[in-house]
Amino acid sequence: MRLTFLGAAGEVTGSCYLVDTGHIKFLIDCGMFQGGGRGRAGAAQRNRHFGFDPAEIAFVLLSHAHIDHSGLIPRLVALGFRGAVYATRATVDLLGVMLPDSGYLQEKEVERENRGRFRRGRGRELAPLYTVQQARDSLKRLLPVEYDADVRPHDAVHCRFRDAGHILGSSILEVRVRADGRERRIVFSGDLGQPGHPIVRDPASVERADVLLVESTYGNRNHRDRAATLEEFAVALEETLGRHLGNVVIPAFAVGRTQDILYVMSEFCRTGRVCPSQVYVDSPMALAATRITLEHPELHDRETVRLTTWLQDKHGGTDIHFTEDVEDSKRINTVRSGAVILSASGMCEGGRIKFHLRYNLPRKECAIVFVGFQAAGTLGRRLVDGAKTVRIFGEAIPVRARIHTIGGLSAHADQAALLAWLGRFHAPPGATWVVHGESLAAQALRERIEQDLGWPADRVGVARAGETIEF
Repeated sequence: MRLTFLGAAGEVTGSCYLVDTGHIKFLIDCGMFQGGGRGRAGAAQRNRHFGFDPAEIAFVLLSHAHIDHSGLIPRLVALGFRGAVYATRATVDLLGVMLPDSGYLQEKEVERENRGRFRRGRGRELAPLYTVQQARDSLKRLLPVEYDADVRPHDAVHCRFRDAGHILGSSILEVRVRADGRERRIVFSGDLGQPGHPIVRDPASVERADVLLVESTYGNRNHRDRAATLEEFAVALEETLGRHLGNVVIPAFAVGRTQDILYVMSEFCRTGRVCPSQVYVDSPMALAATRITLEHPELHDRETVRLTTWLQDKHGGTDIHFTEDVEDSKRINTVRSGAVILSASGMCEGGRIKFHLRYNLPRKECAIVFVGFQAAGTLGRRLVDGAKTVRIFGEAIPVRARIHTIGGLSAHADQAALLAWLGRFHAPPGATWVVHGESLAAQALRERIEQDLGWPADRVGVARAGETIEF
């Protein structure tokens, strides 16, 4: 039996792992590369070439809906995949809007690129990675499953989807594979959530595995505690809104981050700490994701009830605007002060956030607040790293706005939470591979697993992109 790390190895995007039993091949995740060490051009090239024949893949097990885990499913189907994609019911609901939206972004990005190529007199037109229609067609391959149910995608494969506590519908995958008369249990952590996070429940415990793949996004650091994090966020809002001079722009993933930020602001209003007069949620996807979140009360914690109440009443003096129409989105950029603008994408690689950055980055009275991980090579990472100028839509934009990074609001478990989750295994797995983290973070987590948990050094490794292991 072989396992190949096709993505999210030494980096945090492009999650995709190929399992080959010798009789069947299947994928765990099929995610899109974003940014990366080779820049956007490198990511685009990697997204177009799988390194395997999609027609040979029997099925896909999908951990959750974020595009860096699911975003290449339409391309997989367009190139010949005819199996089922298994995911939780909430994930299937989210993908019903997320994948067509991704297809729309692919079409628009290529349109913009082709206009530039035409002006420069460069060659033939490029085709989008996939279209809206191809994304819609791929939805027919989605098969919803329930948490903790025994799922049998093949006679030789049983699996369970366990709650990962990352976003709505996110899963830890426990996969039992029988080959050559022996059964092996592969556990894939997916993206693990930080315990105590609002909206979703805490990650489920797993007790044993023969092979474990564990994420390491924050494998080399810990988040500030909840109280300190909320204080940091409140101060970032007060510094700008309190002076009525500029806006606060928050790049936030439409699924997960946006709902969390709305909850935090509802708590600020409820306690009288800081209550923005205008909040714009500029993302049709965020509106759809919020609706889907509220349609799954079986997955809620008590914080979701508070958020629902806030969204349904007068918002404690805050006017909340969910914008879907493009013209309404454009009008937001006429607002010069007093507004909180939440928009996707969370890493600033596409979507409407780029327009809001274009208008607000040059203004020293404004603030940009990052509330999630920024992968290497993305526009968000360049801003977090202190870039003085960035290019948006081919235009050089000076960075004069204040840049804040609120790490404690991330939906990813920090180092301490990762070690606590790993510590609930009854015995060290036969082999553990650290994935979904940049090199320093992955290596740091590997060392702490050995030192803190006492797992044998020869059983814990850091995955390398393209590497194949046999077990």
